[in-house]
Amino acid sequence: MTSANRDRLRELLDAVLDEGNHSLTQMADDAYASPFHFSRQLAAGAGEAPVAMRRRVMLERAAWQLRQGSTVTDAAWAAGYSSVEGFSRAFARAFGHPPSTPSASHWLPAPNGIHFHPPMSLWVRAEESAMNPLTEQLIGHDLDETRELLDLAKQVHDEQYRRTILADHTVAEWEGPEGSLCEVLTRLVFAKEVWLAAIEGTDFPAPAPDDPASLIERHDAVAPRWLAVVRDIDSRGAWEDRIVDALCEPPESFVVGGIVAHILTFAAARRHLARHLLAVAGVTPGDGDPITWARRVRGEET
Repeated sequence: MTSANRDRLRELLDAVLDEGNHSLTQMADDAYASPFHFSRQLAAGAGEAPVAMRRRVMLERAAWQLRQGSTVTDAAWAAGYSSVEGFSRAFARAFGHPPSTPSASHWLPAPNGIHFHPPMSLWVRAEESAMNPLTEQLIGHDLDETRELLDLAKQVHDEQYRRTILADHTVAEWEGPEGSLCEVLTRLVFAKEVWLAAIEGTDFPAPAPDDPASLIERHDAVAPRWLAVVRDIDSRGAWEDRIVDALCEPPESFVVGGIVAHILTFAAARRHLARHLLAVAGVTPGDGDPITWARRVRGEET
């Protein structure tokens, strides 16, 4: 890489981190480039989309600020979030715990070794292994779309929410019928709770409220734990490891990679079914296309 190219990458990174640049357009303008070329140049030089990098680095800075005694509210505003709730949800998704819990490290997995370094600089690691981008996208899309569907379900009247629309319909034969929106969304959340209990060696989850607001709370609690577990599996190359699930009768042995594939496969089926049942109830849920989701997450303009 030439000196000029190194300077250009630094200019791009400076535009990403500038306190006044909160959108892709603002970053690109600051770097004297179109949003398209700015995104392409940064992705080529750093292997990460501008909006995704800024979001990650700002969360790293927030984690560092919290360790220095900052309040959650102040850290949220400094990171560019318009609400503490939105910041807390993003922080928990990223770090695997709420912002009120101190982080062992303020660094998050990165595809390029670029991290926040106080007070407002970057640290670039020589080598760093990030989770496979496809795996990260599949997990992230599942978690985000599940959250969106649960939020849409709050618009459905309780009687319609619990009404059986698809009589005797099952997604997984050993889990029983899932003919109502309530049953589908509950199983969507419960499946991760059950499998995490098996992986972590904790007790089988107890019955819990299944109204949309309660399911959102349960999802927001299990989502960061699930993401952290998959990242740990990937970082250790433990996809072929096995667990003996004592929660089964009789106990069964499962390959870890098979568990992740199982959850993603049946979650996709349930999300599709939930969109259909939401539409029957008069709520427009969208098509759940991961291409659209990825563009939104990366801040790409369409």
